Amino acid sequence: MKPYLLSLGAGLLAGVLYSLLGVRSPAPPAIALLGLLGMLLGEQAVPIAKRLMTKAPVVAYLKTPECAGQMLGPQAIAGDGPDPQTPKGQA
Repeated sequence: MKPYLLSLGAGLLAGVLYSLLGVRSPAPPAIALLGLLGMLLGEQAVPIAKRLMTKAPVVAYLKTPECAGQMLGPQAIAGDGPDPQTPKGQA
C-alpha cells in the first residue's frame, strides 16, 4: 500500500508543479520527456551525493549496473553495443 501512496503523492506534486509552471497535463511530448529525464537524474542524485560526502569513488558507481542500467537501460550494461576497437564497416 505504501508504494501506491508514495506514487499518488509524487503525482500530486508533479500536478502542482505543472500548474505553477502553466503547463497543461498531459504535457507536450518534449516537456514530458524532459520531465522523465529529470526524474531519472534526480533518482541518481542522492546516491551520488552520498558517495561524494563519504569520498567514495563516484565514477566507478556511474559504471555499475545499478546506475548505468537505470539511466541508459539494460543495453548499456549488456555489452551489446559496437566494439570501439573494431574499425567502422568491419563487424
